[in-house]
Amino acid sequence: MRASRLVSLLLLLQNRGRMSAARLAAELGVTPRTVYRDVEALAAAGVPIYAEGGPAGGYQLMDGYRTRLTGLTEDEAGSLFLTGLPQPAAELGLGAQVAAAELKLMAALPTPYRDASVRIRQRFHLDAPGWYREADPVPQLLAAAEALWQDQVVEVRYRRWSPTPGVVTRRLHPLGLVLKAGVWYLVAGPRPRTYRVGNIEELRALDEHFTRPAGFDLADFWRVHVERYEDNEDGETALVRLSAAGIAALPDILGPRAARLAERTLEPADGEGRQRAKIPLESVPHAAAGLLRLGADAQVLAPAELVAHMGKTIRAMARLYPCGEDG
Repeated sequence: MRASRLVSLLLLLQNRGRMSAARLAAELGVTPRTVYRDVEALAAAGVPIYAEGGPAGGYQLMDGYRTRLTGLTEDEAGSLFLTGLPQPAAELGLGAQVAAAELKLMAALPTPYRDASVRIRQRFHLDAPGWYREADPVPQLLAAAEALWQDQVVEVRYRRWSPTPGVVTRRLHPLGLVLKAGVWYLVAGPRPRTYRVGNIEELRALDEHFTRPAGFDLADFWRVHVERYEDNEDGETALVRLSAAGIAALPDILGPRAARLAERTLEPADGEGRQRAKIPLESVPHAAAGLLRLGADAQVLAPAELVAHMGKTIRAMARLYPCGEDG
């Protein structure tokens, strides 16, 4: 562990130049005292490292010194696909490997390419979750990832919303993990389907392995799945009763996909000028959050779990805003 940390410290100074002990400690996840000891160890090993005092001081390498100790470990190489995605990497337990892999790649690049890489990193950043939306709690993500690496059969207790809401038990063959708009999904066989990782209540790896389907391509599967999901009226849906204003607001409030599905499923207007339609149901809390933004322009009719959730939330809100005699 210390040898790996010494290499990381060396590469940090090589890639970024002068750094204070506090900054190095933060990058390496250790205390400044540990950094002092590591610097002494590098100097004793012949690395031309020195310190400069003052507010802008810190440790740095002699000009022109470069190390070639940049070989990637197996774990670091396997984590390369998550470079630039620190939060997902951390959720998968790969944060340290990603950081080390990035350092080693930077150190191995010729100077012009390394400078270009730094410029890109300074100017572009990918933030996966949507606005005002916290990432799903995914306590089973690490267990799912471990089974995925090992091609291991798992047994899960999964909370689903339709066709019959409740918790079901499934034996699955993990084929891939996908991060979509801040939400993790598990793609699993034997017949490939998708499962929201946040809805997995329990996951147990079995003492049994499976053979991945020949020719299975995760990216291709996901692309087809998304296309079918967005065009499928038979997926998980909620039945709502909408005013004309509610229908017009759907693209902005619930997104283009919900608006397209609602438009295709609109029923004739009733006596109050409202129309029934279906909208996608990713989960009860997620659907309720969007529908509440429509206010009185939307009335949920089904499923019962969503109706109950809406009623409970609205009653709680009413207690916060009691109406007066004229209300």
